[in-house]
Amino acid sequence: MAATGSRGAPGARRLALVLLLALVGAAASFAGGAREAPAAKGGLLKVVAAEDFYGDVAGQIAGAHAAVASILSDPNIDPHEYESSVNDAKAVADADLVIENGGGYDEWMDKLLAASPSASRIVVTGFDFAPTKLPENEHVWYDVDDMEAVAKAIRDALCRLEPAHAAAFDKNFTTFAASLSQIRNTMAEIKTRFGGTPVALTENIFLYQALPMGLTVLTPLAFQKAIAEGNDPPADSALVAERQVKEKAVKLLIYNAQTINRVTAKLRNDAMAAGIPVVPVTETMPPSLHYQSWMLSQLGRVEQALAGKPGP
Repeated sequence: MAATGSRGAPGARRLALVLLLALVGAAASFAGGAREAPAAKGGLLKVVAAEDFYGDVAGQIAGAHAAVASILSDPNIDPHEYESSVNDAKAVADADLVIENGGGYDEWMDKLLAASPSASRIVVTGFDFAPTKLPENEHVWYDVDDMEAVAKAIRDALCRLEPAHAAAFDKNFTTFAASLSQIRNTMAEIKTRFGGTPVALTENIFLYQALPMGLTVLTPLAFQKAIAEGNDPPADSALVAERQVKEKAVKLLIYNAQTINRVTAKLRNDAMAAGIPVVPVTETMPPSLHYQSWMLSQLGRVEQALAGKPGP
């Protein structure tokens, strides 16, 4: 899971990002991303993703050969509290390919699949294909190597469903995999510049990037896990997390903007009062972005904050 590579001067980095997004746009030839499926046409595969980041990747690989719909696509909704709808059930029942995260993250999708069994439907469960799994942490899409492995599984499923377009799926997967190098390079640069820096996390989603970047996470794991599961953290862990912020033992707070409660809101406010930079991250992908640009935008804010520069 270690990041490799290096980046050049700021101007070169901006040019590289522009080129990256151009490649992404070419691969994802459907309009507006993968959040809503276009009107079905003859011959189009029907793909349904539980989360929009998987739908986006599926769209980049399938190109014009599939109609892709994502169920969770609103970054203002807490994914842990989501309840599926009748329309979700219909979409899953009609799908040729369903992509879910698994690992206990989106159990509502398992219920939808069980309600409409199909021998011809293929299900790709991201957690099962991820080569790197942190203990009791299902957020595998935050690991770039994990996402590449899931993308390969999506490519293989599309090839099985539509072998006539296998060459196009292979080409699009190759483009997607190559585009991930920018994320790896950014993480490598952060590790080189800021490895060892003590940081705080409101929950464990960002561990998949904080650890390979060499950041020292001081927030008790019990605190992170409780927030991720929608529970109040143990009192002793909450006190430790608050003390670390108030005493400025951490240089940065990274918080999940989709699972804010009174505890995390207080920690965020305490950090701001102490002059500690606060960087929000999300579990699902914001509108108008692709997986690559989403990860890069968040990492860019982390890098700016660690460097003591004001965020966008």
